Amino acid sequence: MFICFSLYSNDLLLNVYLLYNFLMQIRGVINKIIFSNIETGYSVLEVDTDIGNVKISGKFPVVGEGEMVIANGEFITNKYGRQFLAEQVKIENPQNKENLIRFLSSGLIRGIGPVFAKRIVDMFSIEALSIIENNPLYLTRIKGINERKALEFSQSVNNVKKMQSAVMFLQQYDVTLSLAVKIFECYKSETENVVKNNPYKLVEDIEGVGFKTADKIAIKVGISKNSEFRIRAGIIHCLSLNTERIGSTILSKKELFNQVSVLLELNDKDLLELFDVVLTKIKIDGVLQNIIKESIEYISLTKYVTYEKSIANNLIRIKENADFLIADIDQDILEFEQKKKIKLHDQQKQAIKTAITEGVVIITGGPGTGKTTIVKCIIDIFKKQNKTCLLMAPTGRAAKRLEESTNIEAGTIHRMLEVDFSGGVRRFAHYEKNPLLADVVLVDEVSMLDVFLASSLLRAVRSGARLILVGDKNQLPSVGAGNVLADIISSNLFSVVELTQIFRQTDASQIIINAHRINQGKMPYLSSHNTDFFFSSQVDSNSIKNEVVSLVSKRLPQYFDCDWRDIQILSPIKTGQSGVESLNQNLQEILNSCNSSKFIEYNNKKFMVGDRVMQMNNNYDKTWSKPLTFELGKGVFNGDIGFIVEVDTKSAELVVEFEDGKQVVYNSIDMNELSLAYAITIHKSQGSEFNIVVIPITSGNPFLFNRNLIYTAITRAKKCVVLVGKKENIAFMVANTKMTKRETLLVDFLRKMSDDKISV
Repeated sequence: MFICFSLYSNDLLLNVYLLYNFLMQIRGVINKIIFSNIETGYSVLEVDTDIGNVKISGKFPVVGEGEMVIANGEFITNKYGRQFLAEQVKIENPQNKENLIRFLSSGLIRGIGPVFAKRIVDMFSIEALSIIENNPLYLTRIKGINERKALEFSQSVNNVKKMQSAVMFLQQYDVTLSLAVKIFECYKSETENVVKNNPYKLVEDIEGVGFKTADKIAIKVGISKNSEFRIRAGIIHCLSLNTERIGSTILSKKELFNQVSVLLELNDKDLLELFDVVLTKIKIDGVLQNIIKESIEYISLTKYVTYEKSIANNLIRIKENADFLIADIDQDILEFEQKKKIKLHDQQKQAIKTAITEGVVIITGGPGTGKTTIVKCIIDIFKKQNKTCLLMAPTGRAAKRLEESTNIEAGTIHRMLEVDFSGGVRRFAHYEKNPLLADVVLVDEVSMLDVFLASSLLRAVRSGARLILVGDKNQLPSVGAGNVLADIISSNLFSVVELTQIFRQTDASQIIINAHRINQGKMPYLSSHNTDFFFSSQVDSNSIKNEVVSLVSKRLPQYFDCDWRDIQILSPIKTGQSGVESLNQNLQEILNSCNSSKFIEYNNKKFMVGDRVMQMNNNYDKTWSKPLTFELGKGVFNGDIGFIVEVDTKSAELVVEFEDGKQVVYNSIDMNELSLAYAITIHKSQGSEFNIVVIPITSGNPFLFNRNLIYTAITRAKKCVVLVGKKENIAFMVANTKMTKRETLLVDFLRKMSDDKISV
């Protein structure tokens, strides 16, 4: 039974409801959006009804002031007072001119502010919304609105209406608001059909939709547990998860079967009947490939096979087609030494000669081994030969550091390849048919290269050019798929120069000395007399957390006379007392409490002006601007760090300014790409340098808490490192060389292609 408050408004009826707990329906105009959690869709609205202003809470699609809301639910009383808890909601158009103006100017419709909203409603009255949706060119009768603007307004209104409809449909399946918007953006008017007929399609088509999400929807829709749709999604999910968690590009068929069986909760007999059938169908679709390696059958997502084949083919092409160069390298090195007033070690000279003469060379070494000096000399010699050199790195931070250390312009790989969106398809402007024009391509921090980025880069290096890869093979492997640097070295097909001699000992840097000790399996010096390497002994996770918070918020800024923004916490883990999530929450409360009154809550996190944040994945479509130079562009990338400079709670948008000056607006669709970054994981710190690094050291999985991890963390610091924890845990990590093995195909492809070339 429904009781509708728009029809009955006396207190007696309310008392009857409270006594008998009938299901109620309440309707009214949204007067104010009090609170909105963008991730879950949970909102608290002040709604003007026939019984006065009522607070309605529940899950809502994107709404604007002035719209009509119809909600079914019940009244509850909590610490915030009496509210109407909505179980189901429906949104309708504004019913009068005043509310229509409020809705059009609410910020939901891009480009329409209060002035245009009033002009439109003044001319078209209550029919204004219908005019915008169905006959937008009528808007050109209004001063200041041309045909382009009219069509943009129409598209925006239609998108909002369709999105609201899709979100209201998806809410019955417990889909979060941000995910519902992504689903709508992918399928548009087909959203309902896709979700009802095959929700597992979402797993393949939409980033961020996992198998569990699709499975919950499928259960409600009534899809069978042993449906081919479900098995297909399970296979693809397990392959993707293997890549995301481990970095492998292949998985044995036997292990894939076991993982799918556990995921789908099907016994081996039930799964056996369909597994090979579904696998074959996916292969026919071109999504998967099977590969025999060392007599074992492996399965891989086709895109990773394509990436690794491309890397192998292009590396061999570049190596074999490098232009012949006539140069007196010994004389050039001597002149460089005289100009810089330095003396190069034989090891450094060998690296320089190899880079000048070979088509592909890998220069690897730890901190202080002279990589920067070598790069400067290489570039100097090539410039004498009138060769154009292009310097790049995987991240903005790494590129900036390369530029500062060499005084030569450098950029990110993404920037150098130029993301191109022509024809509505995202791709890089530079590839085989439009290669980079440089004679020499030098890439720093190559340990960070995953198979996608490496493949994209190598496709764009022209035949005749030289490729110089610089990095530290003892760093952690890339966050993304593959093991590119290690595989290239393991192939034994390319010249590798490993630098071991430390040349910056005169700096007396304990960071450099201890990094090399750790790399050799020796304990770092933890003496209290150190000037840039400190250790704080703490016995448990809680005391570690408290010590880290105290160091960052008070003691280190006072000791070094610096701002907390010069300090970065690098934690091995995300969860737990000394994990990233806990530390971020604590430090936000302490370091940014002055801005706590105005925030946007998202996925149980608060975002405020002044927060340090990180972009958590590559978004090639995201638009940015540089206010100082009036530059515009697209692309924000995994690991970019910045600070929130604006928060608009009304439109639920915030602005982040990244370290290179780019400003980016985030809304309900893409705020899930941001994370607080007072503390970040060591993996996310790759390619970066920070003045002061604080590292909480705990115990954990031996495949994570290993030598590579602590070595990577320590080498991120320029001026100071502080380790916080127990000596026993440091000793364990230094001694532990266990790493989860990444299964890849690159070495096999390289050797096969090389053999094929030789046999021809």
